[in-house]
Amino acid sequence: MEQSIKCVAEEGAILPSYQTNGAAGADIRAFLPNGSVLIPSGEWAIIPTGIKIQIPEGFEVQVRPRSGLSAKNGVTVLNTPGTIDSDYRGEIKVILINLGKDDFVVENGERIAQLVVSPVTQFPFVRTDSLEETKRGENGFGSTGRL
Repeated sequence: MEQSIKCVAEEGAILPSYQTNGAAGADIRAFLPNGSVLIPSGEWAIIPTGIKIQIPEGFEVQVRPRSGLSAKNGVTVLNTPGTIDSDYRGEIKVILINLGKDDFVVENGERIAQLVVSPVTQFPFVRTDSLEETKRGENGFGSTGRL
């Protein structure tokens, strides 16, 4: 049986869709039936999609930027990747930030992000007094070199 994600859509909202057979992410669109949203340079906005989804238990949906929107306009998803948990039933909203030089207008129906379905594994977090040693140890940011 083919797996699917059940969607409830506002009147006029467009369901997420894959643009090619090899696409990992399904594009999701802005739902702005009363107009558009201006995002000034350096600012962000929460954009509604008019879509609610039912994610199967054991999965999450990640909200990721669209590369074209980022490359052409400097507009990306602020909390990328955003996570939609399987028990969330509210409307999907996308936090877009405009890192470009010019103001950006989001139009109704515009593809604003992509959704990627991913499996989830939960592990309990347990307190301990020590961790196993590794070659890297506590060396953090940039510690493995540039190349």
